Amino acid sequence: MRGLRILETRRARALRRDAASADRLLWKGLQNRALGGFKFVRQAPVGPYIADFLCRQRSLIVEIDRETHSSAADIAHDAMRTTFLESCGYRVIRFDNAQLYENIAAVMEVILADLHGSG
Repeated sequence: MRGLRILETRRARALRRDAASADRLLWKGLQNRALGGFKFVRQAPVGPYIADFLCRQRSLIVEIDRETHSSAADIAHDAMRTTFLESCGYRVIRFDNAQLYENIAAVMEVILADLHGSG
């Protein structure tokens, strides 16, 4: 499958390589099944989009909204993106950078609660 989506795969790899500090912070808590034994991948292509963090086992996408997600156009784009991802069978939860920096433990609790609730 990856061979058919070369451009998306290259873009996802570049995003992983150049990850923002908030992404790296959350990834530390998700990688290697660190959160409840659930496997996450980061910067995973889903249709025309690249999900920040994806747990395929529970069909959960975790998105990090950076400071650039605050204009009306950006909010509308995020809503359209969420609608598409949900139409593919995924649940989407979003956090902004401030939430991650101020209380990463609470963010992890919300994600874990969602994972357990989707069983």
